[in-house]
Amino acid sequence: MMRVGVHLTRAFSGLRFLVVAICLAGPALAQADATTGAGTDATVPGPVILTLDQDRLFAESAFGKASLAREAAATRALEAENAEIEAELIAEEQDLTTRRQTLPSNEFAALAAAFDAKVEQIRDAQDAKARDLTRARDEDRKVFLRAVVPVLGELMSEKGAVAILDKSTVILSLTSIDLTSDAILRIDAVLSEGTTLPEAPQGTP
Repeated sequence: MMRVGVHLTRAFSGLRFLVVAICLAGPALAQADATTGAGTDATVPGPVILTLDQDRLFAESAFGKASLAREAAATRALEAENAEIEAELIAEEQDLTTRRQTLPSNEFAALAAAFDAKVEQIRDAQDAKARDLTRARDEDRKVFLRAVVPVLGELMSEKGAVAILDKSTVILSLTSIDLTSDAILRIDAVLSEGTTLPEAPQGTP
């Protein structure tokens, strides 16, 4: 009997291993060398590293909240539709099984083959709907990614940092270096609920 599974991963995977880094370290260190000069004891500050909670960045942004709500509603609707179709097919199969006792074998074989073809057709249609949900989810992540990268670059430059690391990969850090809350506020100003961006040029994520 047909069972169409719908699996939509909630975790925001598009930025999972994203490390935003702008080459500020070279100029910064060169300037420090020029300032201190050879033979001086001046201390050169180390590079600033920021952290980012990527899942929270998406889930708590206005755009992310709207995307997740759409995804959840569409998933529930598809699951309900699948359950209804499955119930109808079960009833039809049971009816066909009952009629088997009174039907000539060749007539029953034709009806059974038609039923199997119907099940396959419905399964393909429902699978296509599930794929459409996945594509919509992925497109939302791409839109978010295109908006996030330049915003994070601006924040990193403002804070004099050389890199932003995924918080989940950092073993120990100070709360003060976490950029997530600031990034959410800045991103909401750029990418609000329902915002769509122009198509990205070919070759861009």
